[in-house]
Amino acid sequence: MNDTHSKVIGYVLWVFGFLGAHRFYYGKPVTGTIWLFTFGLFGIGWLIDLFLIPAMDREADLRFHSGQYDYSVTWILLTFLGLFGVHRMYLGKWISGVLYLFTLGFFGLGVIYDFWTLNDQISIKNREYCPELKNGFKG
Repeated sequence: MNDTHSKVIGYVLWVFGFLGAHRFYYGKPVTGTIWLFTFGLFGIGWLIDLFLIPAMDREADLRFHSGQYDYSVTWILLTFLGLFGVHRMYLGKWISGVLYLFTLGFFGLGVIYDFWTLNDQISIKNREYCPELKNGFKG
């Protein structure tokens, strides 16, 4: 099994979980958005997630592909430096990274898009650099 996501990072993001950060990290953008607008379902969902993080971590490990690019590093870069495009530069997306730098993440809309799609972006990049995954073989 891949170990793509970290429980430690999940719990660190859970601290900000009333904003949905940990849910986005584990590839749950719909509920992440709901948590963002309802402050973690008014705090109740946020508290319940304290116990659900191990299951979310296992699910993410099964769903996404490990490889050259580390999910935790990329998510930390997005969470704290996303407006400056550092996460995109880390993924080798230099043009959009520089554009993010000068437009504050395409005026914030690009950062929101990345919160929704970053796990898939990383999986695609990891597949590009792993011939076994590129040809459809997982291991």
